[in-house]
Amino acid sequence: MVNIEKPLFKNKKDNLRIPLEDIKLATRNFHNDTCIGEGGFGKIYKGNLQDGDGFNTVVAKRLDTRFGQVDKQFLSELQILWEYKHENVIGLVGYCDELEEKIIVYEYAPTGSLDRYLNDASLTWIKRLNICIDVARVLDFIHGGVRKQTKVIHGDIKTTNILLNHDWKAKLSGFGLSLISPITHDIEYVIDYACGTLGYVDPLYKESGYLTIESDVYSFGVVMFEILSGRSTFAIHEHEGHHLPEFIKNRFEEGKHTKVVFEQIREQIVPESLATFQEIAYQCLHVEREKRPTTKEVLMQLKMALEFQVSNYLVLPK
Repeated sequence: MVNIEKPLFKNKKDNLRIPLEDIKLATRNFHNDTCIGEGGFGKIYKGNLQDGDGFNTVVAKRLDTRFGQVDKQFLSELQILWEYKHENVIGLVGYCDELEEKIIVYEYAPTGSLDRYLNDASLTWIKRLNICIDVARVLDFIHGGVRKQTKVIHGDIKTTNILLNHDWKAKLSGFGLSLISPITHDIEYVIDYACGTLGYVDPLYKESGYLTIESDVYSFGVVMFEILSGRSTFAIHEHEGHHLPEFIKNRFEEGKHTKVVFEQIREQIVPESLATFQEIAYQCLHVEREKRPTTKEVLMQLKMALEFQVSNYLVLPK
């Protein structure tokens, strides 16, 4: 593991400090009406933070300090958001660490989280493909695709952690469980207590406690099939008795690939685009880590699925 309080970061993050009183003012003292969600480490509030003569709409995650390892998660997430800036990573506005409060302030994504739109027919197949491409691009970035000395393993890829701007551009969030690991040939995995979200978590990680970048790939495979099917892994569990990966495996073994496609977008999708998407998403769910694709390979296949869709959609039979 990497020391998460490097001197350079420690000095620079002081410029991001936001007084607690300013955050209280922005969220009306953490009023229930401003609470827009609750994560694994605390509540999330929407607020209007004063910015010069105007106001900036932000989101403040107020960590619940009653839970263990809050200091570690707080510093780790701050470092990741500071060092791994990317157009598809949620932007860091600042933080507060005073009076036993630990708060991280992010940019506001006005369209909300992806889980809210899985069964929304207005989210077209092309929009769904572009969201997947955004996520694959940022995963390739944090996994070391830009020749950094360290890689980030997100550890909790799911639709609620994929936020959307007004133009449907995806922003990855939820780095509270993420781990920073050196990129070396000697260290291929990080040993940590098993966590994550049931229905998305890599079964090998759950069994062994070994979290790897392939664990992120597995979780992303779940997300891709949620996007394709218009159903969450939890909804599938409620109706089928098991989560999405087993549901998908059963359908594929039965040769019912098209049965997993969201009915309201099915006619939009050209066969080549669907086949390319399903093949790479299914590989992500492979039980053996070494047989899962890299995020770079996933990205290439998703771009190909989009190319098939764009070039052939106009000639689909009406």
